[in-house]
Amino acid sequence: MTTFEELERGNIIWGSDPLSEKGRPMLILGAPRFSNHGVQLITVLLSTKSYHEESITLRDSDYEGDPLGEQSHVLPWALVTLNTDTDVELYMTSLRDERTDDVAEQLTGYIS
Repeated sequence: MTTFEELERGNIIWGSDPLSEKGRPMLILGAPRFSNHGVQLITVLLSTKSYHEESITLRDSDYEGDPLGEQSHVLPWALVTLNTDTDVELYMTSLRDERTDDVAEQLTGYIS
């Protein structure tokens, strides 16, 4: 089991979704550690829905670990920050660095 403090950029976790009671998969883009607040995970949401025109489709070759069970799409504009280990239910897999960089680059386009 990967602990909250061990999670890092590129990991995909099942986390608390502020828009749903069910939770959902999330890609970690950053895991800064602050002296007063500890680790905070900066994530973007994943979806199995393909109708989001600017989503990034994940291919099996994008994964460092095992692919997710369903075809998934990263929503780089949908940011969520997780602050405690209770926000993370489980570690699922991870993406290759290059694909994580693609997501971060697209996110930067939205916020710059």
